[in-house]
Amino acid sequence: MEKKRLGNSDLELTPLGFGAWAIGGGDWQFAWGPQDDNDSVAAIHKALDLGINWIDTAAVYGLGHSEEVVARALKTTSQKPYVFTKCGLVWDEKREVTNGLKEVRREVEDSLRRLQVEVIDLYQMHWPKPDEDVEEAWSVMADLKKEGKVRWIGVSNFNVSQMERAMKIAPITSNQPPYSMLNRAVEAEILPFCAKNNIGTINYAPMHSGLLTGAMTKERVANFPKDDFRRNAKNYQEPLLSRNLAVAEFLGKIGARHGVSAGVVAIAWTLHNSAVTAAIVGGRNAKQVEGTIPAATFRLSEGEYAEVQGYLSEHVS
Repeated sequence: MEKKRLGNSDLELTPLGFGAWAIGGGDWQFAWGPQDDNDSVAAIHKALDLGINWIDTAAVYGLGHSEEVVARALKTTSQKPYVFTKCGLVWDEKREVTNGLKEVRREVEDSLRRLQVEVIDLYQMHWPKPDEDVEEAWSVMADLKKEGKVRWIGVSNFNVSQMERAMKIAPITSNQPPYSMLNRAVEAEILPFCAKNNIGTINYAPMHSGLLTGAMTKERVANFPKDDFRRNAKNYQEPLLSRNLAVAEFLGKIGARHGVSAGVVAIAWTLHNSAVTAAIVGGRNAKQVEGTIPAATFRLSEGEYAEVQGYLSEHVS
């Protein structure tokens, strides 16, 4: 599996990383519904066994639980992947989540404890909110790097002006934005800026939270658990839902030519952009991981990429 260096770091990443949002489980504000921890551990083990060399999680996923599950999985495998996590979304005793950048030093200590590691390979600011606290928080993150608690520091969901402000304090190794066929906002300014400034891009939601997997249906959406955040997401509501499922059906036809799923084509489409270092792909069980792993090596031909672009320009505004 070919690897690509992440920005200004020494991290050589496989094209896919294991995304650990959904394995945080249910019972919190942005959950994906109930999740079995044994399935989560099996999914991580499968990803590592198939060659994936990095895991992306966050303190807020499951309110600390995702990090704990990652630690459990890593204790029971000989593989030593890079471990990335994030700060900046905090919660209280009522399990209510808010944006906050005043407790970065406490957050990193909590993440180190939950992950059971001595150093975090990439520590990311999850959201630039509140905006006025970005510089102070980034300065703390730069200090954590100097102290050896984290190896590299990155941002997530930052726009160009926010990255420019942070760069005056310390270099940015990476930005983690959402990027999929259904969310192309970063193409205009953010991806070119990152490429120009040697800031690696690890995009999340390349299959748009499951919509482009080819396995999503209207019936499945209608039966989402009450604590699945996607129930209220706009792209899962009509009229966008029907449009999006049609996109997935189109991708499935391209994938069928190569024996891969619509989701693999969706991921490969994001990796076609040279500004993208690697894509974050979640997996809730080993079977899901096996279904998406072909995206680590599958690439769209220029003709197929043009075919997809033509479809998107006609059907997705």
